Amino acid sequence: MSPDRTACWWEREDLGYRNNALIFAGHSVKELAEQFGSPSFVYSFDRVRANLNRLHKSLNDVGLSDRFSILFAMKANRFAPLLANLKQTQLCGIDACSPNEVELAVSCGFQPKQISFTAGSLSVLDFSTLARYDGLFFDCDSIHAIRKWGELKPGTEIGIRVNPGMGISREANEKLQYSGSKISKFGIYQEQFDEALSTAKEYDLRVSKIHFHTGCGYLTPQLEYWESILEKCQWFIARCENITRVNIGGGLGVPHTDTDQALDLEKWAEILMRQFGASNLHIEIEPGDYLLKDAGLLLLGITYIEKKKDTVFLGVDAGFNIAPEPAYYDLPFQPVPLELSNEEYSSYHVAGNINEALDIWYENASLPNMEAQKYLALLNAGAYSASMASNHCMRGHFKEFLLA
Repeated sequence: MSPDRTACWWEREDLGYRNNALIFAGHSVKELAEQFGSPSFVYSFDRVRANLNRLHKSLNDVGLSDRFSILFAMKANRFAPLLANLKQTQLCGIDACSPNEVELAVSCGFQPKQISFTAGSLSVLDFSTLARYDGLFFDCDSIHAIRKWGELKPGTEIGIRVNPGMGISREANEKLQYSGSKISKFGIYQEQFDEALSTAKEYDLRVSKIHFHTGCGYLTPQLEYWESILEKCQWFIARCENITRVNIGGGLGVPHTDTDQALDLEKWAEILMRQFGASNLHIEIEPGDYLLKDAGLLLLGITYIEKKKDTVFLGVDAGFNIAPEPAYYDLPFQPVPLELSNEEYSSYHVAGNINEALDIWYENASLPNMEAQKYLALLNAGAYSASMASNHCMRGHFKEFLLA
């Protein structure tokens, strides 16, 4: 970084400008774009590993060593080279939510016993496919699921996904909440819990885990309320005789704007110790965003720059369909130039190539003169981007690369 330049809010050791060129995971991003083309997702496995290690350290430091498991939420990113590298770290298992995810995880080296499955609205084929994987742990999120799993796998252990009626998200973003005041399809509520337990007993299923996923994207300001949700979930745990595990879901967020601060992992881990330390329960955590989001860039080609009324549009060669979070969940992807210049910065609306009005990547992005630049990078594209892509307008093409 130049001595006279203030670092951007998102810059860190492995991501930032060196001699006015954007560097990511030790690579020139301009060179990556020229080599890979666009649109391309580029992931840094070094960053993923660092995020994993940071989680392990925070939990070890508060005294939870050997009492927790990290399960990567595979729906966040299912790129096979990434999964294979995760397996090699031996630092995490897999949280899967479809039979195909289970199959892919196994093909990348994970054993069924390293996979926890949670999903709803399963078909007869779904149940029969999952039942073939001996050792796979099944979390039931409905009484129907308990009954169907019991018919296929009597005498086994299960988890029950519960809904405490409370939810948390980044900046009270209701689009990101899995539970709360609005009735949700996720999990079993208090008034149905006794029936769930009796149904499990009827089918000779041993309930050994309580699972709850109450939101996503939360940061330090939301931790106080998050702890109150954990307290609410103790109600379910206390009514079970054979609980050995609790799965707190994922939801750990990363900064998206210059007003966000990184999640205080020390405070987060202390809350887990405070809530579960005395119980000796094993704690499962299912991070997706936290492990992958800030480990990925989306490289886009610039197609045009044009002023319409008082707004300057910067067009790029991909739209919201290949990374829907900004459009679906109001989670911004910060656009950054691959090269800096001394020219005055201007405001741009970064627009995609999909024939929908919501296909705006970012409004009023402050960027240098982009006329001479061929590419643009979007930050925080490592999770819930490529994995959620569609072929809307038949523009679903993209490439993925792992920097390992």
